[in-house]
Amino acid sequence: MKKKIFIGIGVAFLLFILWVVYGLFIATPVSPPTTVKYNEGGLEIAVDYSQPSKKGRLIFGEEKDGALLPYGKYWRLGANAATEITFNKDVTFGGAPIKAGAYRMYAVPGPNAFKVTLNSETGVFFGVAEPDPELDIVTVDAQVQKTASEVETFTIGFSKNDAGVTINFSWDQTMFTIPIAVQ
Repeated sequence: MKKKIFIGIGVAFLLFILWVVYGLFIATPVSPPTTVKYNEGGLEIAVDYSQPSKKGRLIFGEEKDGALLPYGKYWRLGANAATEITFNKDVTFGGAPIKAGAYRMYAVPGPNAFKVTLNSETGVFFGVAEPDPELDIVTVDAQVQKTASEVETFTIGFSKNDAGVTINFSWDQTMFTIPIAVQ
């Protein structure tokens, strides 16, 4: 009898492992991973993140209202794995000096501004867990702007400006930006 129970538990455990492997590595993700790159004037920036969609949900707002990303709470700036940004040169990020390298990037939404943080902890597969704040390199405030139309899928992009480049974050009817310049 014990042998049948152990075989049953073993089969259930094996099926669970197969289901997890399939979901993580084989199935098409609901929030597909993407990389956006900027390369101009010798400055190279790459952002690896996953793109969730709105799907009729309240994205930013109060927790009591059922917001997917409540004000004042950690957000990995995407879905699935932690968002990472890489700079090939020393830059200023929102006016703060940053050394060339790779960083985990996350935000804390607010009604008027998002606090965007670069953290030295990289290679985090599952970005659900908040990063160690002791490893935060810099936090900058990015003022919230309302978009003219609704953005269904979370998008990170770049636009050239006089001082360098601006990184743009857009989702729902919210956009926030951070200037980046070579030091």
